[in-house]
Amino acid sequence: MGLKTYNPTSPGRRFVSSATFEELSKVAPEKSLLLPLKKNAGRNNRGVITVRHRGGGSKRKLRIIDFKRDKFDVPGKVASIEYDPNRSARIALIHYVDGEKRYILAPLNLRPGDIIKAGDDAEIKPGNALPLSSIPVGTLVHNVEFVPGKGGQIVHSAGTFAQIMSKEGNYVVLKLPSTELRKFHNKCWATIGQLGNVDHENVKLGKAGRKRWLGRRPLVRGSAMTPRDHPHGGGEGRAPLGMHPKTPWGKPALGYRTRRRTASNKMIIRRRE
Repeated sequence: MGLKTYNPTSPGRRFVSSATFEELSKVAPEKSLLLPLKKNAGRNNRGVITVRHRGGGSKRKLRIIDFKRDKFDVPGKVASIEYDPNRSARIALIHYVDGEKRYILAPLNLRPGDIIKAGDDAEIKPGNALPLSSIPVGTLVHNVEFVPGKGGQIVHSAGTFAQIMSKEGNYVVLKLPSTELRKFHNKCWATIGQLGNVDHENVKLGKAGRKRWLGRRPLVRGSAMTPRDHPHGGGEGRAPLGMHPKTPWGKPALGYRTRRRTASNKMIIRRRE
């Protein structure tokens, strides 16, 4: 996958870049794996805005992704590599030999026609899913489970991977994309390979309208507001903050400790940098 740029026919076009989509198959999505996707514009079940600057955007349908990979020892053929508007990674449509169809996250170098499999004795190659106990040290993986049997919950984004660093008793140490070193039970499953669409982080939207297509509304700087609207507001001309950065509600904007002393803390060997 690569990036393409455009001739500067307008100010908004000058800095735009986008994916070439050359790795995608020219097929329509599998209808049996589509669901309607309702927009909530950042609101919770009571209608209260809990995530600001959300709303609008293009219509989408939800693709049902197989994060559990529980078709054990049933080989499947990659029918197509497809675009998913709900995530940065590409997805692959799998036709299993028993007739079932499922979408999975598409790792790098997975091509239509490849055969994949999930099982304890599956081959170590991109797209195959195995328990961590069966994967050699140094292997790159994605779609990793926190709880055995619950399905992959982390390492889902384009171009990301976790690396198996060591094995200690019933636990496997993984280096996550955040650089955190963390222990996982060796019965947790993961999928082999780095996720595709690695150039996603280099795409430049180029104009505000393209951000709106993604459902992102404008964000106004606190320093451009009045003191009654934001702690950073007010002053004559451009004024410094004069304080530690705050949210509109007076809480530290650059983060503060919210993590409780949970049992999962003991699984973290080294925190992210």
